[in-house]
Amino acid sequence: MSVRDLLYSAYERQLLRTLRPDQVPAHVGVIVDGNRRWAKGAGGDVTSGYKAGADKIIDFLGWCDDLDVKVVTLWLLSVDNLQRPESEIRALLAVIGSLVDQLTASRRWHVRLIGNLDLLPADLAGSLQETVASTSDVDGMEVNLCVGYGGRQELADAVRSLLREQSEQGRTLDELAEVLDVEHIADHLYTKGQPDPDLVIRTSGEQRLSGFLLWQSVHSEFYFCEALWPAFRRVDFLRAIRSYAERERRFGQ
Repeated sequence: MSVRDLLYSAYERQLLRTLRPDQVPAHVGVIVDGNRRWAKGAGGDVTSGYKAGADKIIDFLGWCDDLDVKVVTLWLLSVDNLQRPESEIRALLAVIGSLVDQLTASRRWHVRLIGNLDLLPADLAGSLQETVASTSDVDGMEVNLCVGYGGRQELADAVRSLLREQSEQGRTLDELAEVLDVEHIADHLYTKGQPDPDLVIRTSGEQRLSGFLLWQSVHSEFYFCEALWPAFRRVDFLRAIRSYAERERRFGQ
């Protein structure tokens, strides 16, 4: 181990000592950004960047597990990403499929898919759903993988689902309008039944949400990191947790 590695290890231990269990967020959301830029900088192709990003996700989930985080939501593929060249989309979807296989085979976490899978090839969508269903009985950290996800798409899907539900119950639009409140919509989001994210991390230096968990992040704390996702280190994660722990959350009060 190099001197630099030893120093980082000592720094990680120092950060860990400063964190109390009650300061750890229950739900962490991550925009895993920068895979393509990392590949370019490393002299590789786009696929190598996606693969490195997938490997980092496995590491990251282990770090979260170590801190007893309850829910992790990772944005892997947005609705906008589907406009990229077909060859790139095929490569990304293949990496996502392999990642899902690894996560479910480990039997460590309860894996869920978050997004509009109708936007994916039907055979892939069916395969992914079947694979993650095999973890429904796993009593571990909940891992949401956002695939074909967009914040506006989620809200549109939630309203559509709500309207269909109310119609099936015989209610008119006017009757629904009289009683509609925020909980009606929350009950139809992709993350129904889960706590909202306490902390949202975005890598690669970009300082925007790009539509990630628009509804759920209303009271979230945000942490923007310069590191590209495949280069994101455990010490970067612990710094994000420390930053979160130092903030006073007032929830608008």
